[in-house]
Amino acid sequence: MSGVAVDYSLSPELEQDIRVWRPRFLIIGALSLALCGIGAFFTPAQFFQSYLWSYTFFVGVSLGCMALAMLQFLTGGAWGVVIRRICESASRTLPLLAVLFVPVATGIPWLYRWSDPKVVAADEIIRHKHVYLNVPFFLIRAAFYFAGWMTIAYVLNRWSAEQDRVGGRQLHRKLQLISGPGLVFWGFSVTFMAVDWVMSTDPRWYSTMFGLLFLAGQALSSLAFAITVTVILMRWRPFLDVITPRHLHDLGKLLLAFVMVWAYFSFSQWLIIWSGNMAEEIPWYVERLRGGWQYVALALILFHFALPFLLLLSRELKRAAPLLTSVSVCILVMRLVDLYWLVAPDFRKGQFGVSWMDFAAPVGLGGLWLWFFTVQLGKRPLLPVGDPHLQEALEHGR
Repeated sequence: MSGVAVDYSLSPELEQDIRVWRPRFLIIGALSLALCGIGAFFTPAQFFQSYLWSYTFFVGVSLGCMALAMLQFLTGGAWGVVIRRICESASRTLPLLAVLFVPVATGIPWLYRWSDPKVVAADEIIRHKHVYLNVPFFLIRAAFYFAGWMTIAYVLNRWSAEQDRVGGRQLHRKLQLISGPGLVFWGFSVTFMAVDWVMSTDPRWYSTMFGLLFLAGQALSSLAFAITVTVILMRWRPFLDVITPRHLHDLGKLLLAFVMVWAYFSFSQWLIIWSGNMAEEIPWYVERLRGGWQYVALALILFHFALPFLLLLSRELKRAAPLLTSVSVCILVMRLVDLYWLVAPDFRKGQFGVSWMDFAAPVGLGGLWLWFFTVQLGKRPLLPVGDPHLQEALEHGR
């Protein structure tokens, strides 16, 4: 039986559960962001700081999922076929994220010292970077990033939907042809995004590894998210009859690889700055290794790398859905912690601190994002029925 002849649409039971959870996500997200909005009247700086790192996380999940889909188009493999619709649905949340960028643009005076003419005039290093770090150019670059990301996502999703209708290898080849340049654009745009939105919160500091950290982090976040959703959907058809321990094993091996890549880039940045011992570079790490932030760094070493690395070495764990999901959720939580560690110390003056908005902002953005994601997930079959490699991917799991 061919993959096209089988119905891979959401089962009625799954559609019913999604209809139940979708408004809950929206209500939770709207209420949490409303609370943050009230907090913004009293402490606007804290609101924008909490919003920035939370927003960066969800942008990373959407972009990482888009990159995973393009990677699968280029390289093939059963691992990507079974999570392709999850990744495509996540990539279609980019228009929502473009709208949600408005608070970041509004909060530039509270987030970025380089936007203050007095600070620029008093600091030679910042004045030297002002050609790049200025408000109009910052906004133009952000608009360019979103235009490129949404164009790629639109073309990928349009051709993927057309492939469902007509099938064949011609559309698969077209998806491959756009995925190569798309991955190049993703790599460069995310690198500049990391510099613009996060690294420039401390305009005197720089790192040539910073963009690579974000690329690895996005890949890790998106794959952990895709695994979590896949395992949740295994409770219903069609995934109940499709996903096997062998598919999970493949995804677990790739997750292990991304954990190691993130750890390698993180250690490389630290080693380069430590060995260089330059006055303009080391303060960034000094701020993050004192005043309580050193315990956050230790937690990242233990729970973002060491524990997932050791657990994912186990073949049995990678084939066990509940255990693999637990590791994936742990990684997602630590991705949030990592972004908090990257962003918050620049505003805390060397002392560890947590605001209630540091919890409300990710919950609010997460609620809205999951609401829109579930809307997109229900629009297409859970497997790409026109993909010429679908049947091969299904047989691989048996």
